[in-house]
Amino acid sequence: MNQEVSSKLYTPADLQARRPLTLRAGAIIPLDKPLGWTSFDVVNKLRIMVRQVTGIKRIKVGHAGTLDPQATGVLVLCTGRATKLIEQLMDHDKEYCATLQLGATTPSFDSEHEIDATYPYEHITEEMVRSTLHQFTGEIDQRPPSFSAVKVGGIRAYDLARQGQEVELAHKHVTIHELELVSFTPPSLQLRIVCSRGTYIRSLARDLGTALDSGAYLTQLVRTRSGEISQANCFSLDQLDELLALTPEEEELS
Repeated sequence: MNQEVSSKLYTPADLQARRPLTLRAGAIIPLDKPLGWTSFDVVNKLRIMVRQVTGIKRIKVGHAGTLDPQATGVLVLCTGRATKLIEQLMDHDKEYCATLQLGATTPSFDSEHEIDATYPYEHITEEMVRSTLHQFTGEIDQRPPSFSAVKVGGIRAYDLARQGQEVELAHKHVTIHELELVSFTPPSLQLRIVCSRGTYIRSLARDLGTALDSGAYLTQLVRTRSGEISQANCFSLDQLDELLALTPEEEELS
């Protein structure tokens, strides 16, 4: 991370140090996103809290990389001038811990929807999984899930899918830098993934299941790192009030 970005990054250690929070000048606030929240929910929550705690009525707030509602972990929030850094921050590699269920698929490739098909999985061994993972390391093409935020004719794909429409999304070129099997307890397995911007872990789960002559869907996803920002350096939602209280009075009145 360059000097400009580093100078605006806040972590929980800044609560102890009582470092002034420069919301307008630009703050990068990493949050550990809770389960069930959309990324927009979190951004909107921060906007509301800024008004309530500081009295600042208008301020730019955004995030650097969407997390699905069913995912938790690092969501990088930006305020004020730091929103100009969002594209740069989004380009950083991400690290995930993903739990997959073998032997079944769902329309959304995760546990948000009911199982729509089942497959044998008893033939899958740990060695088979490890050797198959090599197929998904490096530069690969993957098709985003129909239940995704990708726009089709100006409409989000998930809105079309929920209306029962067939959604065929174009393949995306992504890079999987590291793909490691952490645990294998059939029908469940856990992966550690380091990947480029735009990688769909749900699609990786679906494709891995197919490559194993079975099916698979994502049951849990945690973003453990975004660029140099790890989950250990993230704020919880409950800590945001305390952080916002560090806003200097002159900034609140400006």
